Amino acid sequence: MNKNSSGFTFLFASIMVVVVGLLLSLAAIFLGPLQARNIRMEKIQNILSSISIESSREEADLLFKKYISEEVLLNNKGERVEASVSALNIDLKKESDKIKTGSADKQLFPLFVFKKDQQTYYVIPLRGKGLWGPIWGYISLKGDGNTIYGASFGHKGETPGLGAEIETALFQNQFKEKKILDETGKFVSIKLVKGGAAPGDLHGVDAVSGGTVTSNGVTEMLSRTLVVYMPYFKSLEKE
Repeated sequence: MNKNSSGFTFLFASIMVVVVGLLLSLAAIFLGPLQARNIRMEKIQNILSSISIESSREEADLLFKKYISEEVLLNNKGERVEASVSALNIDLKKESDKIKTGSADKQLFPLFVFKKDQQTYYVIPLRGKGLWGPIWGYISLKGDGNTIYGASFGHKGETPGLGAEIETALFQNQFKEKKILDETGKFVSIKLVKGGAAPGDLHGVDAVSGGTVTSNGVTEMLSRTLVVYMPYFKSLEKE
């Protein structure tokens, strides 16, 4: 075959497409389990971080098993439900997509119960929308189901120096000791306040300077998610 002909060029390109496609498929098959494990370990690290337990990828799983007391699943009414899936394996995006398909009543909300230093902590996963993509996080509550013990946030593509600041310790530490209920026991959540929260404000933290959309996304994410868990914590008070 004439190597300078268009037929040869087309044949060569077609073969390369097939070969490259095959190699990519094989890479996805062999690397898939490793990628899934890395995602799982990162999730566990973030959960542990919300209760002030720092861990490496290698030790995260052992520490999770050491401190985890229970994994709970709730429906959208805050009622405990039984399911064949582990709370750790719940995909929050897929669960939120159930609203679009009219299956909101089938949503599952994971809750992690930890025991540390003879104290109980509840860790609630969060997912919302930032300026350029999804944002997420974990809020840990003390045993009273009201006082925030710690927080961990992440994002996919927020602007460095602006919205991306939600990943910093300086931002996350603001949430410690804040309250999600007012003095009457009414749910009020936590609000990111533009210009800074007032001194002594138990329900507000400083918004990210220059990151209004991201800050609003965090506020919405907290309010929308945390309220679902309130009936469950109320039921614990009656036990």
